[in-house]
Amino acid sequence: MAESSDPASGVAASSRRTMLACAGAACAAVLAGCSKYNSNNGGIAGSQPAQPASSSAAPAGSGSGAAAAPAALASTSDVPVGGGKILADKKIVITQPQSGAFHAFSAVCTHAGCTVGSVSGGTINCPCHGSRFNISTGAVVNGPATSPLPAVSIKVQGTSIVQA
Repeated sequence: MAESSDPASGVAASSRRTMLACAGAACAAVLAGCSKYNSNNGGIAGSQPAQPASSSAAPAGSGSGAAAAPAALASTSDVPVGGGKILADKKIVITQPQSGAFHAFSAVCTHAGCTVGSVSGGTINCPCHGSRFNISTGAVVNGPATSPLPAVSIKVQGTSIVQA
């Protein structure tokens, strides 16, 4: 393929395209660096990070707690007794082995990193290689996984399950 050139400048068109592409990449790198720099305490060395507006909105002892309330992961009615609910977007699985006893674990299988696919028959089941984990403890019931699912700290607030 023959290179075309601009008769006025004598510069090959492919060289101009390469120069513009490199300039665009350099500009993107600078902007990415700026956004990272600006998110680090406003870019001022030794400054304190900005505090969220809700962290000190209520006076001490006011008891409102509305600003500090964590978002609900699920409702207690969403998690069947003897089963569980997988929150794939949060990589958490919540189980209820016995009525009123809720547990949560990482939904990432410790064997190969797949997200678990179901909770049934007293186990949390990985679809990739068949690993199964106990719904009460996260312990391996059936390999190839050799490590338990890490526990996730949760608490029940009314009918909501929240991360503790």
